[in-house]
Amino acid sequence: MSILNTYELIVTDHEEGERLDVVLASNIEDLSRSYIQKLIEKSSIEINGCIEKSKKYKVKEQDRIVVHIPEPERLEIDGENIPLEIVYEDDDLVVVNKAKGMVVHPAVGNYTGTMVNALLFHCKNLSTINGVIRPGIVHRIDKDTSGLLVSAKNDRAHASLGEQFKAHSIKRIYNAITYGNIKNDSGTVEMPIGRHPTNRLKMAVTDMNSKKAITHYKVIERYGNFTFIEARLETGRTHQIRVHMAYIHHPLLGDRVYGPKKPKYHIEGQILHARVLGFIHPSTGNYMEFDSDLPYHFREAMGKVKA
Repeated sequence: MSILNTYELIVTDHEEGERLDVVLASNIEDLSRSYIQKLIEKSSIEINGCIEKSKKYKVKEQDRIVVHIPEPERLEIDGENIPLEIVYEDDDLVVVNKAKGMVVHPAVGNYTGTMVNALLFHCKNLSTINGVIRPGIVHRIDKDTSGLLVSAKNDRAHASLGEQFKAHSIKRIYNAITYGNIKNDSGTVEMPIGRHPTNRLKMAVTDMNSKKAITHYKVIERYGNFTFIEARLETGRTHQIRVHMAYIHHPLLGDRVYGPKKPKYHIEGQILHARVLGFIHPSTGNYMEFDSDLPYHFREAMGKVKA
């Protein structure tokens, strides 16, 4: 078997006693639980140096888990008739309001049901800069993050938007619910982000092989043990808001990766919404800005923390 990628993690005390497939699915965001179960069946997962073939295995603290991802059997990505909330579209780009739970682009073991599959069906043509797996994708948000994304229909538009992201001139404002009562009305977290030094599945504030990361936040409303915030990205690192808010001891509600392993109110997936997106149009040169209402799952979580 040819190996494409390898993930490695050490089980924490909070995860002890959980099923192997559950722990891996919560830590490796791009892999579905069903695909992880297939990897277990194919002897692609080791625990403490030994092949583990039971998806029901209950992990123990300090278990060393290694996941071997095989080379994909195919690279053709097909369009699928999946509903999309398109808020704007022209010959150069399309702006989508992504639902929570939708993966942005295909990854190993997950070639269907993504936003890219839906876009290929709807748009027919997308930019080719990011290859077969990620056509049209200029930026992404996590599976359980909802909100606005812009995708490019041609390479010229993709290059223009890509330069704006590189220059940090894209306007991106998020809303989130955090654990704890944030004392200051506003603040800035300016700490570098890179791969976690011991858990390569996660990102972390670190000086090792990291990049500059800046998040500005503002308190909108306090709910005692929770805070409703607005966060503006000055840079765009992987999991940036999630990592920075956890760093200041206010992880996002529902975030099992950077917050409590057993989320309050049984809310699964971070309560984070990409609400505002603004950029210069690649062809017209005009500034465009879009605003997305808070989705139902966000408002439902807000109702629970207010109660």
